Amino acid sequence: MTQTEYDLLDALRAGDEVAFARLVDDWGPAMLRLARLHVPSRAVAEEVVQETWLAVLRGLPAFEGRSSLKTWTFSILLNVARSKGRRERRILPFAALRDRHTVAPERFQGRRDERPGWWAVPPARWDPHEALESKAAQAALQSAVAGLAPRQREAIVLRDVLGVDSEEACQIMGVSEGNHRVLLHRARARVRDALERHFEERAA
Repeated sequence: MTQTEYDLLDALRAGDEVAFARLVDDWGPAMLRLARLHVPSRAVAEEVVQETWLAVLRGLPAFEGRSSLKTWTFSILLNVARSKGRRERRILPFAALRDRHTVAPERFQGRRDERPGWWAVPPARWDPHEALESKAAQAALQSAVAGLAPRQREAIVLRDVLGVDSEEACQIMGVSEGNHRVLLHRARARVRDALERHFEERAA
């Protein structure tokens, strides 16, 4: 933790309402977005965020600063969101998503090929900034992310939507660097594959 984070922690422990309100304003939107990955509605996601803040306030006296305050808070959020999502019985098992949201294996080189695991049939080239300007493309992107397995959704939203760095994302998700890299790679590949199909259908 930096000195600024220690100062913030001291202020929160002292009951500084202004510091807490600023934190809620700064982190609230990202927390809501992350919670929404696991629960069926915005209202439930807001409950998750509220429960998280209560858990943070209760846990502040015991917080040892082994990670940043933000990482610790977002880790609590994910645990609450996952539990709430399971209770809501809305998270589909990975097996239910596997057939609909995977990249075809033949698009990658096999073990005996020159570069195993690399693209055999590369994705079509397109400018994401230009292509994603339409509402239809944005809807296709949101649908692709929503269709990912829960941990893959977490990885891609933390890194590519919220801009969290790799190390912090690993800590928030509670996964190793290698596991995180695999989750993120698969998420990006599947989202790109879905967008590719969307643009091919539009072109046709």
